Amino acid sequence: MLYEFYEWNHAVLAPFRAVADATKAIYQNPLNPISHTEMGRTVAAMAELFERTTRVYGKPSFDLHDTFVDGMRVPVVDKPVWQKPFGTLLHFERALPEGRKPDPRFLIVAPMSGHYATLLRGTVEALLPYGEIYITDWQDARTVPLSAGRFDLDTYVDYVIEMLRFLGPGVNVIGVCQPAVPVMMAVARMEEDENPCHPATMTLMGGPIDTRVNPTAVNKLAKDKGIDWFRQNVIMKVPFPQPGFMREVYPGFLQLTGFMSMNLDRHLIAHKDFFWHLVKNDGDSAEKHRTFYDEYNAVMDLTAEFYLQTVEEVFIKHSLPRGTITHHGKRLDMGKIRRTALLTVEGENDDISGVGQTRAAHDLCHNIPDDMRVHYLQPKVGHYGVFNGSRFRAEIAPRIVDFALTHGHRAAPTAPVAEEAADEASLQPPAALDEASLPEDAVASAVAVSGDVPFGGAETHDGSAPDSSASDEAPQAGDDVPSVIAVSGDVPFAAVETHGSFEPPAPPVPDGGGDHLSGAPILLDAIREAKKHGR
Repeated sequence: MLYEFYEWNHAVLAPFRAVADATKAIYQNPLNPISHTEMGRTVAAMAELFERTTRVYGKPSFDLHDTFVDGMRVPVVDKPVWQKPFGTLLHFERALPEGRKPDPRFLIVAPMSGHYATLLRGTVEALLPYGEIYITDWQDARTVPLSAGRFDLDTYVDYVIEMLRFLGPGVNVIGVCQPAVPVMMAVARMEEDENPCHPATMTLMGGPIDTRVNPTAVNKLAKDKGIDWFRQNVIMKVPFPQPGFMREVYPGFLQLTGFMSMNLDRHLIAHKDFFWHLVKNDGDSAEKHRTFYDEYNAVMDLTAEFYLQTVEEVFIKHSLPRGTITHHGKRLDMGKIRRTALLTVEGENDDISGVGQTRAAHDLCHNIPDDMRVHYLQPKVGHYGVFNGSRFRAEIAPRIVDFALTHGHRAAPTAPVAEEAADEASLQPPAALDEASLPEDAVASAVAVSGDVPFGGAETHDGSAPDSSASDEAPQAGDDVPSVIAVSGDVPFAAVETHGSFEPPAPPVPDGGGDHLSGAPILLDAIREAKKHGR
């Protein structure tokens, strides 16, 4: 009934939102003399604040229209190139000159954890100058009819495999946060099947590979509550007249309520400041508030089967590090991964996926040669800073590009392999593995764990609460970042809250005709040229 009440409440408030919109339009009309007075701005601010706090926010757009390549600004268009009921593969197509040597191809697997793929807008933007970028754009479960079937962790892995087969050999796959687990599963399956379309590199960023290592509040909550608690308290059926009517989901509005309730005082202050920015005609500060909350308030439902299976397998049973993870009922052995290079990235202050949880992937993928494995611990960032913000652009993104240029040497087709994607016969479950336990050897000596690699230029972050003029670096440990969310604000693997702006950073500015990435232009140019000429 809670979902029905939520929908009913939204419908009841619709006429009042319409009145608020009309009031705002009247009192902001420059032809209305009152609009130029403090009283007029106050009335318009009240109307806008009411409309925004009662609105159901739709899916945001990426709004990435151009980037810089080889010192020139080139147009960018995001196009769907592969689609199924629960997800679409978007390609950020750059208008590059004909005959130019192909750049590395990156498949960014976005989290299915409540927010849309646009949460990774900054990740895409930072990599666009250096590669062909594809990203998984997951569908809001309440918009998918029951006739489309189920979507669980196994289906997620199937989707990743099909996308990799569609793109063909030599892709560099990036799993951001929660997808680190299904990405590893997909690569293990493809390696076991000797699939020629296995990725050249696999980058796992802030992912819960082994939540027994340095457990966070998220991990402890799942362990303490047990799967039955989550099944009874956070799973609901989509009400009429939504397309997904009667589908069991973990509702996005429940997740958003948890976000808000955990730091209600800060949200109230943010909205109070927004009101006074409007009254004082401070358009820049007001627009930053709109940009952030348009993204923050846009949430999506998750299918119940995917949510519960992920909580149980990843946070409660620890199936992946124990070697008991299955795909369609058959065990997967991460030791089968041997041809895909592995890069893991963690944040020093990450309180969602603790330090060491992602690095555990190296222990599981013990058959990858030492010179194809690297770990990087980024100082002074929390969970969000691992894949977004100034430190990501200056210190993490260059490493990802360098890793792809170093290990993505296999020949790749210039166009996606559509026929391969259509062939679902190869997605049969793998053969059962023997009962031998997985080795626990240490990460290779080539693994770097300090931040003293020569990519600099990131500004410091003192962990203080950001204001409307703060940079796009997200808060770190101790800041306004929720660890757990539920009916009362405490359900695992939720998207990260930050009071920094989600506004995409300004595009890199060319200087001397080379490729540029904030904080590392000259060195990255040299690396790219060396790779191209085989040095």
